[in-house]
Amino acid sequence: MFRELARKANQLSENECIEILKNETRGVLSVCGENGYPYGTPMNHFYYEKDGCIYFHCGKQGHRLDSLKINNKVSFCVYDKGERKAGEWAFTVKSVVVFGKVDIIDDEKVAAEMASQLCRKFTQDDEYIKREIALYAHKTLILRLTPEHMCGKRVKEE
Repeated sequence: MFRELARKANQLSENECIEILKNETRGVLSVCGENGYPYGTPMNHFYYEKDGCIYFHCGKQGHRLDSLKINNKVSFCVYDKGERKAGEWAFTVKSVVVFGKVDIIDDEKVAAEMASQLCRKFTQDDEYIKREIALYAHKTLILRLTPEHMCGKRVKEE
Protein backbone atom coordinates (compact mmCIF):
# COMPACT_ATOMS: atom_id res chain seq x y z
CA MET A 1 0.00 0.00 0.00
CA PHE A 2 2.86 2.40 0.77
CA ARG A 3 5.75 2.95 -1.62
CA GLU A 4 9.29 1.96 -0.77
CA LEU A 5 12.03 4.54 -0.81
CA ALA A 6 13.70 4.69 -4.22
CA ARG A 7 17.21 5.49 -2.95
CA LYS A 8 17.68 2.85 -0.27
CA ALA A 9 21.21 4.06 0.55
CA ASN A 10 19.65 7.27 1.94
CA GLN A 11 17.03 5.52 4.05
CA LEU A 12 17.04 6.08 7.80
CA SER A 13 16.48 3.27 10.27
CA GLU A 14 13.29 3.17 12.32
CA ASN A 15 15.28 4.22 15.40
CA GLU A 16 16.71 7.24 13.55
CA CYS A 17 13.19 8.21 12.49
CA ILE A 18 11.92 7.96 16.05
CA GLU A 19 14.81 10.10 17.34
CA ILE A 20 13.89 12.84 14.86
CA LEU A 21 10.23 12.63 15.92
CA LYS A 22 11.23 12.81 19.58
CA ASN A 23 13.73 15.65 19.26
CA GLU A 24 12.39 18.02 16.63
CA THR A 25 9.71 20.42 17.82
CA ARG A 26 7.52 20.84 14.76
CA GLY A 27 6.45 19.40 11.46
CA VAL A 28 3.70 19.72 8.89
CA LEU A 29 0.48 17.76 9.35
CA SER A 30 -1.37 17.30 6.06
CA VAL A 31 -5.01 16.32 5.87
CA CYS A 32 -7.37 15.69 2.97
CA GLY A 33 -8.97 19.12 2.81
CA GLU A 34 -11.99 20.62 1.13
CA ASN A 35 -12.65 19.94 -2.55
CA GLY A 36 -9.83 17.38 -2.65
CA TYR A 37 -7.07 19.86 -1.93
CA PRO A 38 -4.42 18.80 0.60
CA TYR A 39 -4.26 21.05 3.65
CA GLY A 40 -0.93 21.14 5.47
CA THR A 41 -0.22 23.14 8.61
CA PRO A 42 2.87 23.45 10.81
CA MET A 43 2.25 21.83 14.19
CA ASN A 44 4.13 21.11 17.37
CA HIS A 45 4.07 17.44 18.28
CA PHE A 46 4.97 14.94 20.94
CA TYR A 47 6.11 11.39 20.15
CA TYR A 48 4.90 9.12 22.96
CA GLU A 49 7.23 6.14 23.27
CA LYS A 50 4.76 4.13 25.37
CA ASP A 51 2.30 3.72 22.49
CA GLY A 52 4.32 4.79 19.43
CA CYS A 53 1.78 7.49 18.58
CA ILE A 54 2.28 11.16 17.80
CA TYR A 55 0.18 13.71 19.65
CA PHE A 56 -0.84 17.25 18.71
CA HIS A 57 -3.08 19.82 20.33
CA CYS A 58 -5.60 21.97 18.53
CA GLY A 59 -8.69 24.08 19.07
CA LYS A 60 -12.18 22.68 18.94
CA GLN A 61 -13.02 24.10 15.50
CA GLY A 62 -11.38 24.88 12.19
CA HIS A 63 -10.51 23.65 8.71
CA ARG A 64 -8.14 20.90 9.88
CA LEU A 65 -10.66 19.49 12.35
CA ASP A 66 -13.52 19.61 9.83
CA SER A 67 -11.34 17.73 7.35
CA LEU A 68 -10.34 15.07 9.90
CA LYS A 69 -13.98 14.38 10.70
CA ILE A 70 -14.54 13.51 7.04
CA ASN A 71 -11.27 11.64 6.41
CA ASN A 72 -8.85 10.80 9.22
CA LYS A 73 -5.97 9.68 6.95
CA VAL A 74 -2.99 12.04 7.21
CA SER A 75 0.69 12.45 6.55
CA PHE A 76 3.08 14.17 8.91
CA CYS A 77 6.51 15.39 7.81
CA VAL A 78 9.32 16.38 10.16
CA TYR A 79 12.88 17.33 9.28
CA ASP A 80 15.91 18.23 11.32
CA LYS A 81 18.00 21.39 11.18
CA GLY A 82 20.56 19.75 8.93
CA GLU A 83 24.32 19.69 9.01
CA ARG A 84 26.81 21.43 6.78
CA LYS A 85 30.43 20.50 6.36
CA ALA A 86 32.97 23.30 6.68
CA GLY A 87 33.44 25.14 3.40
CA GLU A 88 30.26 23.73 1.80
CA TRP A 89 27.01 25.54 1.16
CA ALA A 90 24.81 22.46 0.99
CA PHE A 91 23.15 20.99 4.06
CA THR A 92 22.51 17.31 4.67
CA VAL A 93 18.99 17.05 6.07
CA LYS A 94 17.19 14.10 7.64
CA SER A 95 13.43 13.91 7.22
CA VAL A 96 10.66 11.58 8.30
CA VAL A 97 7.21 11.12 6.78
CA VAL A 98 4.57 9.30 8.80
CA PHE A 99 1.32 8.06 7.26
CA GLY A 100 -1.52 7.06 9.52
CA LYS A 101 -4.91 7.82 10.95
CA VAL A 102 -5.83 10.47 13.48
CA ASP A 103 -8.23 10.03 16.35
CA ILE A 104 -9.74 13.14 17.92
CA ILE A 105 -9.57 12.95 21.71
CA ASP A 106 -11.99 15.19 23.57
CA ASP A 107 -11.05 14.19 27.11
CA GLU A 108 -9.82 17.03 29.32
CA LYS A 109 -7.59 14.75 31.44
CA VAL A 110 -5.88 13.29 28.37
CA ALA A 111 -5.62 16.78 26.85
CA ALA A 112 -3.94 18.06 30.01
CA GLU A 113 -1.46 15.15 30.15
CA MET A 114 -0.47 15.28 26.47
CA ALA A 115 -0.32 19.08 26.46
CA SER A 116 1.98 18.88 29.48
CA GLN A 117 4.23 16.38 27.68
CA LEU A 118 4.30 18.60 24.60
CA CYS A 119 5.16 21.69 26.68
CA ARG A 120 8.14 19.87 28.16
CA LYS A 121 9.76 19.84 24.71
CA PHE A 122 10.00 23.63 25.06
CA THR A 123 10.27 24.37 28.79
CA GLN A 124 10.72 22.67 32.14
CA ASP A 125 8.92 25.51 33.94
CA ASP A 126 6.26 23.53 35.84
CA GLU A 127 4.41 26.65 37.01
CA TYR A 128 4.10 27.93 33.45
CA ILE A 129 2.86 24.53 32.23
CA LYS A 130 0.27 24.24 35.02
CA ARG A 131 -0.97 27.77 34.37
CA GLU A 132 -1.33 27.18 30.62
CA ILE A 133 -3.16 23.92 31.13
CA ALA A 134 -5.51 25.48 33.68
CA LEU A 135 -6.31 28.29 31.23
CA TYR A 136 -6.63 26.31 28.00
CA ALA A 137 -7.21 22.57 28.56
CA HIS A 138 -10.99 22.98 28.41
CA LYS A 139 -10.62 24.63 24.97
CA THR A 140 -8.24 22.00 23.61
CA LEU A 141 -8.59 18.78 21.68
CA ILE A 142 -5.80 16.26 21.34
CA LEU A 143 -5.09 14.60 18.02
CA ARG A 144 -3.50 11.15 18.20
CA LEU A 145 -1.75 9.99 15.03
CA THR A 146 -1.38 6.22 14.95
CA PRO A 147 1.36 5.46 12.42
CA GLU A 148 0.68 2.92 9.68
CA HIS A 149 3.87 3.61 7.74
CA MET A 150 6.99 5.61 8.51
CA CYS A 151 9.93 6.34 6.27
CA GLY A 152 12.95 8.55 6.74
CA LYS A 153 15.76 9.64 4.49
CA ARG A 154 18.97 11.61 4.42
CA VAL A 155 19.32 14.12 1.59
CA LYS A 156 22.18 16.41 0.68
CA GLU A 157 20.88 19.65 -0.82
CA GLU A 158 22.78 20.08 -4.07
